[in-house]
Amino acid sequence: MIETVTLLAFIPAALALNFTPGADMMFCFGQGLRSGARPALVASAGISLGLMVHVLLAGLGLGAAVNSLPWLFDVIRWMGVAYLLYLAWGAIRNGAVSADAPAKPTSHAFRDGMVVNLTNPKVILFVLAFIPQFVNPATGPILPQFLIFGVIIALGGLVVNGLVGIFAGGAGKVLISNPRASRIMGWVTGGIFTALAVRLAIMERA
Repeated sequence: MIETVTLLAFIPAALALNFTPGADMMFCFGQGLRSGARPALVASAGISLGLMVHVLLAGLGLGAAVNSLPWLFDVIRWMGVAYLLYLAWGAIRNGAVSADAPAKPTSHAFRDGMVVNLTNPKVILFVLAFIPQFVNPATGPILPQFLIFGVIIALGGLVVNGLVGIFAGGAGKVLISNPRASRIMGWVTGGIFTALAVRLAIMERA
């Protein structure tokens, strides 16, 4: 369905995007500082699933609605801003997880990663701008090609963002025994989530 030459061109481009610091990478970094390596890796999986939803919507042509209706773009965007600020407040209020505190279900990290990705309408616009450059209608149906390219990006993001989160989780584990450092980590994590919210709030649709 997809020519080998096309895949050989797409994979390096996708990896370059995965290694480019962005909102998803910073979210996993903050999640790692706040909750540890495992939740950060699970959050990365949630982000990858959110990306695949965007890819599916773009492949079905629904992304055109987001691109053409400014109010829909803004509704999704402000939902994302509100959710990121909610996460920031939780991180600042509770600080980092203490050594003897019960661990939160990792499903929360998966949910947070997926919601943060889904409420960033810029992702679906990126998908619409990037993937069609490699889609060839002459070689087969468009939707399966979208999904294959999306899986490649999602897997690369899962690995790269997961490794960033694991690194942050290791750093957090070293500092977690110090109450003052734990509070500082909570503020740093909250600052990261707040910065992501501000970034999302001021982004332009074009």
